[in-house]
Amino acid sequence: MEKGKVVVLEERVPKLKEQRRQRANRLLIVYISIFFMLLLAVIYAQSPLSNVAVIHVEGNRHIASQDVIQLSGVTKKTSFWKVKKDDVEQRIQQHPEVKEVSVKKRIPNRIDIVIVERKRIAYILDKHSFLPILENGKVLTDAKRAIPSDAPILIGWKEGEAIQDMATQLAHTPSSILNLISEIHYTPSPSDRRHITVYMNDGIEVSATIDRFAEKIVHYPSIVSQLQPGMKGVLHLEMSTYFKPYETDEGDEKDENER
Repeated sequence: MEKGKVVVLEERVPKLKEQRRQRANRLLIVYISIFFMLLLAVIYAQSPLSNVAVIHVEGNRHIASQDVIQLSGVTKKTSFWKVKKDDVEQRIQQHPEVKEVSVKKRIPNRIDIVIVERKRIAYILDKHSFLPILENGKVLTDAKRAIPSDAPILIGWKEGEAIQDMATQLAHTPSSILNLISEIHYTPSPSDRRHITVYMNDGIEVSATIDRFAEKIVHYPSIVSQLQPGMKGVLHLEMSTYFKPYETDEGDEKDENER
């Protein structure tokens, strides 16, 4: 019995050695593979192949994409792996028109920048230029020469409390109503130092005051819908709400009829 056991163990020794050798070879292959992968990673990180190839900007309407990219500090020479999203977002957030910004890194080398702009609620006529007013009341120095069509024009206003209060009212006015307004003139009177005259795109004039303007102007479409087609006049939105048609020259009307 004892001699038989010795023979069996002697037969197993070569097999155990072979298994250990194979296991050692597999480990060696794994270590070599990891080494070369790390080496390739280092070479890739140090080569131009790891640089940012695409910088995509979306959501911007008034801010030029190139301005956003310049603010981001990211260029085609920047390593993709060195781009820190939080730092890029903070830099872009410095632009006065940027309300929100989100930066996403897409492997292998693309950067996506999504912008949410502050709404332009009006423009101030400054000599022959138009200065945008943002929803937070800030007036930009980025003047436009062309007459803007995306927001009302403020005429006769100066920097001060009145224009800030007007900006607040317009910020709370729905875009659907803002699109109906052409011009807002500052027309203070002895009885109302905050009086304004608003000219609508449909030819109707609105007499109002800065205070509670957003609350009252939202009723404009329903009020106008009750007027006779083509009727023009002044819609008063001060203490009470009423519509007063423009006075017509009866003599002129008779002359027209006689002709």
